[in-house]
Amino acid sequence: MKVPFNVLDRQFFLHQQEYESKALEVLRSGWYILGSEVKSFEKEFAAYLGAKYCIGLASGLDALMIAFRALGIGSGDEVIVAANSYIACVMGITMNGATPIFVEPDKYYNIDPKAVEDAVTKKTKAVLAVHLYGQSADMSSLKDICNRHGLYLVEDCAQSHGSKHGEKMSGTIGDIGCFSFYPSKNLGCFGDGGAIVTENPDIEKEIRVLRNYGSEKRYHNKTVGYNSRLDEIQAGLLRVKLRYIDELNKEREEIAKRYLTEIKNEEILLPESMKNSTHIYHLFVIRLKNREKFMKYMEENDIGKMIHYPIPPHLSEAYSYLGYKEGDFPLAEAYSNEVVSIPIYNGMKKEEIDYVIEVINNYK
Repeated sequence: MKVPFNVLDRQFFLHQQEYESKALEVLRSGWYILGSEVKSFEKEFAAYLGAKYCIGLASGLDALMIAFRALGIGSGDEVIVAANSYIACVMGITMNGATPIFVEPDKYYNIDPKAVEDAVTKKTKAVLAVHLYGQSADMSSLKDICNRHGLYLVEDCAQSHGSKHGEKMSGTIGDIGCFSFYPSKNLGCFGDGGAIVTENPDIEKEIRVLRNYGSEKRYHNKTVGYNSRLDEIQAGLLRVKLRYIDELNKEREEIAKRYLTEIKNEEILLPESMKNSTHIYHLFVIRLKNREKFMKYMEENDIGKMIHYPIPPHLSEAYSYLGYKEGDFPLAEAYSNEVVSIPIYNGMKKEEIDYVIEVINNYK
């Protein structure tokens, strides 16, 4: 049997008629940028999250970049971020001229609040909490730290659509929540897309200006902004998927539950969940010492797999100018050498799940 790492079209076929009808509706409307679909999606997604404002953008990276810009964070400022985050998280910081201050993750792969507390300096302006793999970071502790030190708390929710910390949705706990709607996300569109959510009306107004060339009114530019607009077709398609997001997340959680209870191999370290946070399993990430051997074994058995992420940002060529070296963040580096993501996707068949479990249990 062949089990791919991910299959996106099964989600599409599940609600094919609704997606196709919505796409045709938008195409026939004659309005393709910043129209009624974007406004409706912004309203509906904000309501789903329990947020006051949502602003649709062109991508998750744009959401991060514009978020820090809207907060006035730039040259001379520091932003604390986990050393095992995806490099786009760091790019959102450095594109504004600010300096990323890396810290170690916790055992849940999210930023460690104790490490954050130790990293705060007079130059620190914000903490970026990346809800990695689908589980919210320890937002209660992070919010307490930020409140005590007068720092902004920004959430990267690119992998956590619909996850909670306590009773609040990820993205609604800090000052700004940044989302990606890349096709593979739990709430993915059919191209690129992103959004920012916030409770602050001043931030909301600033982001709306920044996303559209820095203009509030056509040809009246208040500042040098960006061309970062969620388009009408993607917004319309996201409105369809949003109706089913809890159902889609529940399906992934059920697959994860099978993995957690049925994978029994001493070589494999399974992911853990925090007591006060829900996990929507954007990725199911295991760890093991001899990763190359395991990757080859999975390939021989026709099972897809990926590494998220093989090179931590502080060791990437793009950030060599920061002067970090191997060994600076041992835990983040250990994770980068040991993690493997195994198949988990909507529409995954029972026999495919059975096969993945069987093959992993037979690994020696």
